[in-house]
Amino acid sequence: MHKLPLKLEQRLEKRKLDNFFRSLPSEMEGIDFFSNDYLGFSSSEVIRGRVSEILAGYDFKNGATGSRLLSGNHALFSKAEKVIAQFHQADSALIFNSGYDANLGFFSAVPQKGDVILYDELSHASIRDGLRMSLARSYKFAHNNLAELESKLSRFSATSNDSQIYIVTESVFSMDGDRPDLLRIADLARRFNALLIIDEAHATGVFGESGVGLIQELGLEKSVFARIQTFGKAMGSHGAAILGSAQLRDYLINFARSFIYTTALPPHAVATLLAAYENLQADALITAKLRENIRFFKAELDRNALTKRFINSDSTIQSCIVTGNDRVKTIAAKLLENGFVVKPILSPTVPLGQERLRFCLHAYNSKQEISEVLERLANFVQKLD
Repeated sequence: MHKLPLKLEQRLEKRKLDNFFRSLPSEMEGIDFFSNDYLGFSSSEVIRGRVSEILAGYDFKNGATGSRLLSGNHALFSKAEKVIAQFHQADSALIFNSGYDANLGFFSAVPQKGDVILYDELSHASIRDGLRMSLARSYKFAHNNLAELESKLSRFSATSNDSQIYIVTESVFSMDGDRPDLLRIADLARRFNALLIIDEAHATGVFGESGVGLIQELGLEKSVFARIQTFGKAMGSHGAAILGSAQLRDYLINFARSFIYTTALPPHAVATLLAAYENLQADALITAKLRENIRFFKAELDRNALTKRFINSDSTIQSCIVTGNDRVKTIAAKLLENGFVVKPILSPTVPLGQERLRFCLHAYNSKQEISEVLERLANFVQKLD
């Protein structure tokens, strides 16, 4: 077995010395405040049973057998994409194997040489990796700073002749749990003739009637050029879809390399998407329960004098800033000893000094669990001060 090249070995050792080293965790037992399974769909017996019923009506295979442009485009894809497009009030939907693949495929294929992309500095790694592969020029703007965004729009619209400007942001940010002023961003896009791309990963299943997401809750469907809906969060499944016009769908099928050159999702995964969307529409109480838990969590922050420690958020993601990798890991370990699984988010995943405990809230968390975990947290952080 060959040794790792010296340069790579040195990088790995530096990460260990800096206390940034990552390793795969074992399965954790405890009350879940860390997974993205916001509605509990990943363990739903109703969904599991419905998947079996859906598959019974098709020529079922264990695998996709090839890419969708070869042998992998089984009939379930067409049905699922119609359901997803209708649910999200979009002209069309195209399913990708993951949210990462969707963002990589979109940003590497759609913006062209000479175009300009303006993106929020806290955009997900999959967006930024896609931007690196793009021939367009990309420029970040300070997180949710729409004055800076407007300034850049004014600058590039005045100096660019035939170039297209794209604005890229998320409706709910994965580490802070906050959200931008989407109404104002949509207005800026209209004023400067820019195309708006929104990643709805952490809004789907959480906001809007039946969990349709923030774009629909705000009535902005027609103002957005493309929406990225991912299914590994509240939908409890896997994959993603890009929503947009039928022309955009055709373009992605022809030019998005992460779609063209990969084996398709297997039938079981697509059937799970169908069952999850059915359940989301059939059970309105589950999204209401999730939103009630978010409200209760914030009330308990006030009761435990913790509000100032948390980034302001009305989403399922509630982040408590605890500076320093050692400190945040210590508190996470103490919470685990008390039966609560809360993930520490370390630098360099977040900037140095912005290390945090990232609480993920779920419809299945009880109010007692929420009260208890925050009471324990208040006690632990007080001892560190």
